[in-house]
Amino acid sequence: MPLSWNVIKSRATSFSKDWENTEREEADAKEFLVDFLNIFGVTRRRVATFEHKVKKLDESGGYIDLLWKGNLLVEMKSRGKDLEKAYTQAKEYCHGLKEYELPKQIMICDFHHFHVYDENGNKSAFTLPELIKNITVFDSIAGYEKRTYKEQDPVNIKAAELMGKLHDKLKGIGYTGHALELYLVRLLFCLFADDTNIFDKSILFDYLELKTNEDGSDLAMHIDTLFTLLNTPNDQRLKNLDESLLAFPYVNGKLFEERLPPASFDSEMRKILLNSCALDWGKISPAIFGSMFQSVMDEKERRNLGAHYTSEKNILKLIKPLFLDDLWREYESIKHDKNKLKKLHNKISKLRFLDPACGCGNFLIVAYRELRLLELEIIKSLLKGQQVTSINDYFLVDVDQFYGIEYEEFPAQIAQVAMWLIDHQMNMQACLAFGEYYRRLPLKKSATIKHGNALRIDWQSLIQPYPWEKQITRYHYILGNPPFIGTSYQSSEQKVDMDRIFADVSSFGMLDYVTAWYIKAAQYIGKANEIEEKDMSKTKAAFVSTSSISQGEQVGILWNELYNRYKIKIHFAHRTFKWGNEAKSNAAVHVVIIGFANYDHADKLIYEYENIKSEPHEVKTKNINPYLVGGSDNFLKSISHPICNVPKMQSGSAARDGGFLILNNGEKIELVIRYPKAERFLNRFISGDDFLNNITRWCIWLKNVNPVDFRNIQAFQERFNQVKVFREQSTREGTKKMGNLPYLFAEERQPNYDFLIIPKVSSENRKYIPIAYLTKNFIVSDKTFVVPDTTSYHFGILTSIMHNTWMRYTCGRLKSDYSYSNTIVYNNFPWPETLTEKQKEVVEKAAQEVLSARLQFPDNSLADLYDPNTMPPVLVKAHQQLDKAVDLCYRPQPFPNETKRIEFLFELYDKYTAGLFTKVKIKKVKGKPA
Repeated sequence: MPLSWNVIKSRATSFSKDWENTEREEADAKEFLVDFLNIFGVTRRRVATFEHKVKKLDESGGYIDLLWKGNLLVEMKSRGKDLEKAYTQAKEYCHGLKEYELPKQIMICDFHHFHVYDENGNKSAFTLPELIKNITVFDSIAGYEKRTYKEQDPVNIKAAELMGKLHDKLKGIGYTGHALELYLVRLLFCLFADDTNIFDKSILFDYLELKTNEDGSDLAMHIDTLFTLLNTPNDQRLKNLDESLLAFPYVNGKLFEERLPPASFDSEMRKILLNSCALDWGKISPAIFGSMFQSVMDEKERRNLGAHYTSEKNILKLIKPLFLDDLWREYESIKHDKNKLKKLHNKISKLRFLDPACGCGNFLIVAYRELRLLELEIIKSLLKGQQVTSINDYFLVDVDQFYGIEYEEFPAQIAQVAMWLIDHQMNMQACLAFGEYYRRLPLKKSATIKHGNALRIDWQSLIQPYPWEKQITRYHYILGNPPFIGTSYQSSEQKVDMDRIFADVSSFGMLDYVTAWYIKAAQYIGKANEIEEKDMSKTKAAFVSTSSISQGEQVGILWNELYNRYKIKIHFAHRTFKWGNEAKSNAAVHVVIIGFANYDHADKLIYEYENIKSEPHEVKTKNINPYLVGGSDNFLKSISHPICNVPKMQSGSAARDGGFLILNNGEKIELVIRYPKAERFLNRFISGDDFLNNITRWCIWLKNVNPVDFRNIQAFQERFNQVKVFREQSTREGTKKMGNLPYLFAEERQPNYDFLIIPKVSSENRKYIPIAYLTKNFIVSDKTFVVPDTTSYHFGILTSIMHNTWMRYTCGRLKSDYSYSNTIVYNNFPWPETLTEKQKEVVEKAAQEVLSARLQFPDNSLADLYDPNTMPPVLVKAHQQLDKAVDLCYRPQPFPNETKRIEFLFELYDKYTAGLFTKVKIKKVKGKPA
């Protein structure tokens, strides 16, 4: 067991006095170093070898004065000798060491001067009398190394890679499944324990390196013995066990309870394990490493290990506004009042946290760590000015306050162990703060992590009994990052889950999988908050979610349910930002964070982002609606006609032809050369992509044409036969019927007038969706919307920043791109309420300037012109003038930012639609569970 810092400092003082007059290397070096190690309670016999023979880089031999493999190399010199030269010599010795033997520190000493170098070559220099002031330089030896966790720290990736290699080797010999997963999790715990004083420092490394054969033949037997021993209380162990085995503590916690089948190792596998031991596992963050460790199970996933974790910065975006900020504010307001501090301390020790999609436990780990940091400050304030002799009784917060549910077994096991690891790291922080050693062994408490389907498990069953029956306990905070799975990617099992959760909700098939967690949380909150607990917060929840649940058609379906049935109110929200980390090849997932409960809250917060990669800034608001805008709780419904008196928008025509009625420019030229008469039956065809990128395509357009006129064009007949086959194989009845008319589009919606065209999908990077006029001779596909019978005024409003802001907040998404909707975006858009002829003329003139600016670049596509990095200044200026003209149609005051603009539009929408809609009635489906 490590010594307290107070004892270490006392021993360092005595050491300095005892050795202040020593000078000669040959006579006194060994005894000096034995006493030096004893400062930290480390016995030379267990850890170190004197005069360790090693081959240098030039193949000549040498002897290291003292080597503690994997930890410390010491080179002693007589007083006054050149220590820089000695350091060069020590580095040469390192070339002759195995990877797992390389030291974390090199110490060069002449009995009076100490030069200490870390792994990166950073140097600390001091004299023997100054040892007491610099003793924390040796915190690694003492077992109190200060940890700083970097999300992309190479040690995390290196550790996962080594465990991946070991996983592959064990799997390759037939050691698989549950046994392999648990075996690796146990090794993870032991490797971590060996570097963080759960075990005495490096006893695992020393045992495996010294007691097992180099060929690995007996390694599995020794590991099996160790696993059994870690589950055996000290008073029940055999009396004649090897002394080095008896040094391992009793762990308990059920981690080593299950008897696993014996594994088998060879020399290479032993080397991998020893190299793993040599890493500094104390530097590994459980919140980061858990996800990386999970990825070792999949060879493809392992290729990009750095992408498989959730950054702690993003986790804090959720937990800070959910509970942490409030607790810290409370602490700051009462930190000088010990009675109130004791109440706060008692309060946080009774809080319960649930992550119902916990994965490897990232959210639980960070939440626990932050709660322990708060507790540490509370205890410091309570004990200020007091002499502390034992800190064990002061810490009340423990891992058993945390609960998780995880669908896969392996990450559930990792989460269980990771909570013990972060607990021990926080205990080490307490040691550093008070100078006393503190650890919780044997493990008596643990987080409750249940392996199973969270959508089919009663969440309260993890706590039992039910608080609304016996009023004893409940979850105070529900948090996490449920699966990001859109409707088209859901498995049959997941669709059953959705059907159970949304049994009586129409159109739920359009919802993302994450929405089911919102409903389950709302159901739980509704019951839990019927209880009144003195000094305890009501239950709240916050989830990371795909941004689509606050956009487009999903809003009306989900939030109608949450608002009207469960009385949910949004308390805080992060608008769309990029989730994940900065690892290379990390998939860009655009998310929101929404915190909610079934009661109102005065201080609501919206976290805005200038762009998806920027840092958020906080905005206070009276209310947050489902679009994460400060406004009323109304949400847009899919409607068939505009709420304002404007032309109707419709989809283009659907060919449903397998591509056989459509020709590229080369095919068109070839066809006309063979059949000149065919040209009069070909019209320009344009889809959203064609429109944006100046792609020229054609279609066979035979509406109102006598079939006799094209009967002799053989190429047409060949294509029609292929269309007929394609349509007859369709699962859609309407498409099958159109197999009888293979020369016509399946759904014809071609305008009889010139029209505006709007692509259904447009890049998220564009400030404006490109819109244009086309003549009625262009045949437009169903990948576009068209608005016939319009003027330049309509073009001006629709292409303005006002409409584009509305679009960004209300449209759906295709991946991260904008997915425009006529029934949601266009039909609900609040056009200017009243405007003069003069205002209208100004808009029309500005709209014409935009079109004129485009004409100056005839060789550029609209995708080029509206690329934010290359948009021509003349076009930028024209849009700015148009934006100003449109803004003045709404109000005389300018809009300072997008937030004020969208808030104004929602207020106008509320005004236009007051009394227009009735609440959606919830239809109960007989015989299905709620």
